[in-house]
Amino acid sequence: MSAPPSPVEKIKTASRLLRGTLAESVADPLTGALRDDDTQLIKFHGSYQQDDRDLREERRQQKLEPAYSFMIRTRLPGGAATPRQWLAMDAIADEFANGTLRLTTRQAFQVHGVVKRELKATIAAMNAALVDTIAACGDVNRNVAASSHAGGSTLEAEVLDWSRRLSEHLLPRSRAYYEIWLDGRKYVDSAAGPTPVDAGAGEESEPILGPTYLPRKFKSAIALPPVNDVDVFSQDLGFIAIVEAGRIVGFDLTVGGGMGTTHGEPATYARLGSVIGFLPPERLLEVGEAVVGIQRDFGDRTNRRHARLKYTIDDRGLPWFHEELARRLGGALAPPRPFHFTGSGDRFGWYAGENGLWQVTLRIPAGRIADRDGAPWRTGLRRIAAIHQGHFRITANQNLVIADVAPAARAGIEALLREHGLDLHERASPVRLDALACVAMPTCPLAMAEAERYLPSFVGHLERLLERNGLAGEPLLARMTGCPNGCARPQLAEVALIGKAPGRYNLYVGGDARGQRMNRLHRENLDEAAILAEIDALFARWARARQPGERFGDFVHRLWPSGPIDAGAAA
Repeated sequence: MSAPPSPVEKIKTASRLLRGTLAESVADPLTGALRDDDTQLIKFHGSYQQDDRDLREERRQQKLEPAYSFMIRTRLPGGAATPRQWLAMDAIADEFANGTLRLTTRQAFQVHGVVKRELKATIAAMNAALVDTIAACGDVNRNVAASSHAGGSTLEAEVLDWSRRLSEHLLPRSRAYYEIWLDGRKYVDSAAGPTPVDAGAGEESEPILGPTYLPRKFKSAIALPPVNDVDVFSQDLGFIAIVEAGRIVGFDLTVGGGMGTTHGEPATYARLGSVIGFLPPERLLEVGEAVVGIQRDFGDRTNRRHARLKYTIDDRGLPWFHEELARRLGGALAPPRPFHFTGSGDRFGWYAGENGLWQVTLRIPAGRIADRDGAPWRTGLRRIAAIHQGHFRITANQNLVIADVAPAARAGIEALLREHGLDLHERASPVRLDALACVAMPTCPLAMAEAERYLPSFVGHLERLLERNGLAGEPLLARMTGCPNGCARPQLAEVALIGKAPGRYNLYVGGDARGQRMNRLHRENLDEAAILAEIDALFARWARARQPGERFGDFVHRLWPSGPIDAGAAA
């Protein structure tokens, strides 16, 4: 007898293609929360219900319900936004949210602190700027990431275009989003600007995702070597652009990546994507749909902790996946072609594009854009957006590219960057430039420990330990998350903390800087003092025994490719 479907599967089955009772929940004035089932369905519409965990106990003692609010995430393929869209999101942050914007590792905007009575108005305001939130969360293909550092090249433009096409192709077809949030309309671009039109009527179906959508979240990305800034091997579905004679001749396909795990459950694990074949560009949508279809039909719908594509592949084997994909495509893919990645970080500062325009990449720690004492970043970026004639790119490393700046406009933008403290990339250490963190406390309900709020302090400790060991200025890829779900891709870092409990983390070491090797667990459940002592000992060994130019992750992997890491052993 087969196992019953998970509770979330039952909610999706009964949802009438993602409608549920969301409209009624949103309209209920007696609570700041949604009905239980609707907290699952709203994810498909791009939002999570949260509460301020810093206030939980105080409100409980006052016999008040938790301080509920909503995070809203956009669907922004490749992280590309116009100045008009930037200004719209900036205004939304003030009018409806908590006054900050967050740039995510999926190259999207997030706003936090939206109360339920403002949900509909907030989502409508985004759509009026041609920024939607459809499928930004939930058991669907989420925002499609794309490389963002080729400096205005035609190759970068082509990769960005494919990210948009793939995102549109794999979207839910249900009209529920338009009915609930936009009164049955949707916005389209026209000569007059964003224009509302009727979203349609008649019978609905989900030919790609199916009536109960996917078994679990699904992530896709397109990488443009030599930079693996999207960490393509962490994705369920990845495409690596193969460039020959200056043009993209096709893509290598990767499948089965995923970083999420569960503490104490060894059956859950992180996995790098497998490179399984080469396809010409014109088959990208067809192949993407086929991979999604395999996961739709064979993914685990009973145990959500075992429901990602990585488990489907490992349970049945890569040979089975090859055969099933070939059956759906009418033949096997060609063998993969060679590619080479040199790193996974962003390219900071000013650089010229092949189109004759300039780009500048800004460091935005943890992706948080706010106005703080001495660093009024939101104000500065608002002023830049008001005069910028190019576009913006959110990177998969939570940073921001101001792209396609005309030579005559560069000086003005550069002055605004300095005036508002947005030139952090010019004075930050390499470890501070590359560090990532998830949101964690106080809003993420899954967080077990701090991440975004602890990142500046932790990076400061790493800088001091590097200096103490004669390693000041060395590059180091450090990441941290408040839980093991992997939102900041910690398993691919040279040093990573994954939250275990308040103030306590698991310490991982040994990833590489190209996103092609995972790190491994070094010590469990450590407080800050123990974490720093372990890292200090490892850095001391690295300083004594490294090879010329050898990065920390490569050093750890060379000396301890498997088994325990003995930082105290003689060099």
